Amino acid sequence: MNLRQLEVFIAVANSGSFSKGAEATLVTQSTVSQNIFALEEEFGIRLFDRTGKGALLTEGGKVLLKKAQRLLHYAGEIPAAIERFKGVAEAQLRIAGSSIPGEYLIPAALPHLIKRHPGLNITLTQGDSQQVHEWILSELVELGVVGGHFTGEGLEFKHLCDDEIVLVAPAGHRWGEAACIRPDELLREPFVLREAGSGTGQHTGMALAKAGIAAEALTKVAVLGSSHAVTRAVMAGVGVSFVSAISIKDELMQGTLVRVLIEGVSITRPFYLAKRRGRELSPAALVFSRVMMELYGDGAETEFAQNRMRPERSDR
Repeated sequence: MNLRQLEVFIAVANSGSFSKGAEATLVTQSTVSQNIFALEEEFGIRLFDRTGKGALLTEGGKVLLKKAQRLLHYAGEIPAAIERFKGVAEAQLRIAGSSIPGEYLIPAALPHLIKRHPGLNITLTQGDSQQVHEWILSELVELGVVGGHFTGEGLEFKHLCDDEIVLVAPAGHRWGEAACIRPDELLREPFVLREAGSGTGQHTGMALAKAGIAAEALTKVAVLGSSHAVTRAVMAGVGVSFVSAISIKDELMQGTLVRVLIEGVSITRPFYLAKRRGRELSPAALVFSRVMMELYGDGAETEFAQNRMRPERSDR
């Protein structure tokens, strides 16, 4: 059974004539007969009674007619639906962001995206970088923005922008008076840290290791699941922490947090757009990547190159 056979069947049923059905579908009468015969053979029933008054639907034919009309109606909607998809109208886009991109970068980009494509419906899920990777691989989301990437996964990454990770302490902390502290002083202070899968934790650990400090040697009084929670805990005096500079602009201006410099330690981590390797992005995802690159990228390339992206090196 195919759609063309059903079109011919409906034309004959509506006209009550094989010859008129042929005229309506622009085929020969013999072709109409072949299509009807093929349907009758497939279903094992007679669809029409051939009488002197024309082709009259049998009871089985009436059942097929109702279903066939509904099927062809839905089939007729497919081209329009695909055109809407291509034009990003009424499209559904599922994306994910790790802590900083999910809380700051992506929300700031949404007004620009929705203004250009008001019919676009966006669902944003937040987690740490490792979780975002897993969601992309399992196709729960199409595209992610992350602050870290890991080896051995079927993902492709495109550099978006860089973020500085800084050491902060609560207002009034003794380090606030110092121009700079030594790396070994970190070992004598309680820390509020992010979870192991976060990009912030990953890049902080690598930078401290270069300065001769093992992240495991820090005194951890709390491990929290979001940058916002870490910031609130530091402001409350629970401990000090390494956080994204993007996330604490207001707190630094208001004086509720102080930034602390460390001798010989500078931590910069990249943010990436991530997608599953070898998968073509939908038009909506391409629009999203283009807006993100326009707002935060270096201007070298405004969107993912379809199926031509290179996996980022894991030791970057």
